[in-house]
Amino acid sequence: MNIVFASLFTALLSLSLSGCSASPAASSAHRDAVVAEPEVRLPDYLATDCASVWRNESATATGNPLYWLRAIDCAERLSPAEARAEAHRWPVEGWARAFKNGILMANGNVTPLERRDYVDALDAYSSRFPGAVRPLIQLWRGNQVAQLDLSETRTRFAHLQQSSDAQLDALRQQQTQMRQILNDTQHKLERLTDIERQLSSRKAPDVTESGHAPETSPHEEP
Repeated sequence: MNIVFASLFTALLSLSLSGCSASPAASSAHRDAVVAEPEVRLPDYLATDCASVWRNESATATGNPLYWLRAIDCAERLSPAEARAEAHRWPVEGWARAFKNGILMANGNVTPLERRDYVDALDAYSSRFPGAVRPLIQLWRGNQVAQLDLSETRTRFAHLQQSSDAQLDALRQQQTQMRQILNDTQHKLERLTDIERQLSSRKAPDVTESGHAPETSPHEEP
């Protein structure tokens, strides 16, 4: 470690000495040199009104992720009816229109079928997405697919719930019928028991207490 530190210290010392030995003319020329900085002007789409955002379909705008972030923000500010109306003004004619249409329709209280339609329309242009915008489109699309999956899960759960409720109703009806059959059978047994008791009480005794049949008088005809 000491050897490495010594080497680095030596190198730094050499550089500092070489810098101090530079001629004043060279130093003056270096100070006088002006470095030209490139002027990069990014469009401030956050300050652009939403009406202008929808109308702007230039390649420069649609190829800029900031433009689409502003478009998503503008779509979220619309009511469902307004979002649908704005979407109908821009029929799909390319990937940018497909993305714009989907962004607007996503805020229009769409059905799962409508959501599937505009996702499929966007997928048809997947090979034409600009590289700068592709990650944003994929992120937005992933959110739409997740909502579709959630809708399908809810639909399956609703169907299972309906099926379960129907089975429970059938079991309740079957239980009611079985209870009715059991009550009817019990009433029949009770009536049979009453009938047997009545018959037993009405039957005349034909045997004396000694166990012999009563004797017949000689004057009486059998």
